[in-house]
Amino acid sequence: MTKIVALDGFTINPGDLSWEAVEKQGDLTIHDRTSPEQTVARAEMAEILLVNKHILDADILAQLPNLKCICVTATGFNNVDIEFAKSKNITVCNVIGYSTNAVAQHVFAFILHFMNRTQDHNHAVQDKKWSNCPDFSFQLSPIYDLSRKTIGIYGFGRIGQRVAEIAQAFNMNVIANHKHPLRDRQAGVQFVHLEELFETSDFISLHAPLNIDNVGVINQKILNKMKPGAYLINTARGPLINELDLREALENGVLAGAGLDVLSTEPPQENHPLIGVKNCIITPHIAWASFEARKKLMKSTAENIKAFLDGNPRNVVNS
Repeated sequence: MTKIVALDGFTINPGDLSWEAVEKQGDLTIHDRTSPEQTVARAEMAEILLVNKHILDADILAQLPNLKCICVTATGFNNVDIEFAKSKNITVCNVIGYSTNAVAQHVFAFILHFMNRTQDHNHAVQDKKWSNCPDFSFQLSPIYDLSRKTIGIYGFGRIGQRVAEIAQAFNMNVIANHKHPLRDRQAGVQFVHLEELFETSDFISLHAPLNIDNVGVINQKILNKMKPGAYLINTARGPLINELDLREALENGVLAGAGLDVLSTEPPQENHPLIGVKNCIITPHIAWASFEARKKLMKSTAENIKAFLDGNPRNVVNS
């Protein structure tokens, strides 16, 4: 049977899913986590490797002569040296579209947090502030409607498009910055230059893939163009943002708040510059990880393995 090894299986399945669909494809060994020092020993007999964020660089791949296919249990594949894999005739596949709804939902979890402050008001109630209030209702801060607010979407792939659809349901104005505006045009969405996106949006939501051209694209210069009272949301990749510049912008009131599900280094050090900053809400890279999204991811991964074994690989990123 084909030897299949999962090197960091816990991220996709912390215990609430079944590996059965993958087990049907071969002899499966699952490691919840694998340190760099353990990689070669655990993977040297594998013909197919499953990895989520575990790094497979050229040095590691050169020591795996039996390896024929890498199935990345994610959409991003920058943890794999795909060019070296190609030179060794190792097929690399990823999974696309599985977390579109989950990530878009998380974007609005951030946005609604800032607009309604439900957690803050609940804490106030638990602290007896409502009980001691002379009025039937009180607010810690103004509550705002999303209707007629403008959301600017940086990157307009599947997730960006879903965010636009949800925003339109809230009667928001939607603008976007994207490399392919003609190909991906959508009713009710206006495409604009990056500077206009930041100058006119009440919310900026980042959805572009990370590449050498946009590392640190959100920096002091572009942040200073944001409207007073605007918010930045990042559920894409941490290195899109210069985090020291964002901290300065938040502390100086250049923008009203930020909702971040990703950081430049994960997990972050305890002294990370954005941890503890007022009005900076950080979640631990969970936007993609709803139960339903991970279930789709597991199914699609099994289908990628079967397609490869059948001689018709799909979702190949290094063809």
